[in-house]
Amino acid sequence: MLSVEETNQYQRHLSLPSFGIAAQEKLKCASVLVIGAGGLGCPALQYLAAAGVGKIGIVDEDIIESSNLQRQVLYNQDNVGKPKAEIAAIKLQRMNPYIEIHSHTVRFTAGNAESLLKEYDIILDGTDNFSSRYLINDACVLFDKVLIYGAIYQFEGQVSVFNYKNGPTYRCLFPNPPSSNALPSCSEVGVLGVLPGIIGSFQALESIKVITGVGTPLSGRVLLYSALDQKTRLIGLKSQLDRRKNISLEESSSSCSFKIKEETDQMIVESEPNEFFKMLNEDKGILILDVREAWEREMSKISPSVHIPLSEFNSTHGVNLSGDPSEQNVLVYCKAGVRSRMACESLKAQGFKNLYNLSGGILQWEADGFPLD
Repeated sequence: MLSVEETNQYQRHLSLPSFGIAAQEKLKCASVLVIGAGGLGCPALQYLAAAGVGKIGIVDEDIIESSNLQRQVLYNQDNVGKPKAEIAAIKLQRMNPYIEIHSHTVRFTAGNAESLLKEYDIILDGTDNFSSRYLINDACVLFDKVLIYGAIYQFEGQVSVFNYKNGPTYRCLFPNPPSSNALPSCSEVGVLGVLPGIIGSFQALESIKVITGVGTPLSGRVLLYSALDQKTRLIGLKSQLDRRKNISLEESSSSCSFKIKEETDQMIVESEPNEFFKMLNEDKGILILDVREAWEREMSKISPSVHIPLSEFNSTHGVNLSGDPSEQNVLVYCKAGVRSRMACESLKAQGFKNLYNLSGGILQWEADGFPLD
């Protein structure tokens, strides 16, 4: 039951058609664990707290730095040098005194995954590195938790809902982690300050939809957002493997993840640069596809290659490529192997059976010393 004070605070929710008291009470009974109280976590936490999610957990071992303030708007200069999780908890409790806030000033690891996740219904990933994303995804699969995914890179962002009602997981989108040096961090390449606010808000929205049953969650779909042109697009994603069998928790120095004993996707092969280069030279009938944007291609490219940006891919109508889909070998690349993997998934849906994704993208290709035009 909502108190009189809560009824007053959530008045705008209660007035919404198909939402009302029933949905608000579901929020009050729900619990969400936000891992990472940074660029994505800050807006997600603020909107989840304001919405009235009854129990919110915050996991982050970092302290606040002045460079965070450009995008992590929950904090200010007075907070620099203090733990993110603790400061976030204090401020969120002031925002909404009718909910529980729990701070965990620790790093999320294989060792504490179960103890942290077991107290919460939904897990929201606000981290900014691949090793954490794989660990969080695999932990959610192992302990049967819904995962709200978000990621940002410079001017672009992604959002999806994983492990929802036997739907796809993060590994259905990206089966294997890229090499540790394949992708630069936000501190190296930068990020537009307002972008994590947008993507983090999308994550809060998806959490609310899952909790209340109002609307359709982004399960089986990945939302791509470009801040430069305000364009969004949806890419379909199918559940490739049963992620609930034969998994064990292991943690390594390079990538914290569960090892999953399963058959790999035979239609999409993760190809290292040396393998990619060998195929390029040996198979003269092979099609090399660059799915980056035009401005990226102007800077450097692998030749010869066909240019079709991922932004032009359409999961309904497809992309026109020459050759028999059942026989044509297609090598796909982008900057770091992320967009090219999505393109491979789209081509697979069109019937292409021999797809090769350049692992680590053109960044890894160049780092390994292979030629560019």
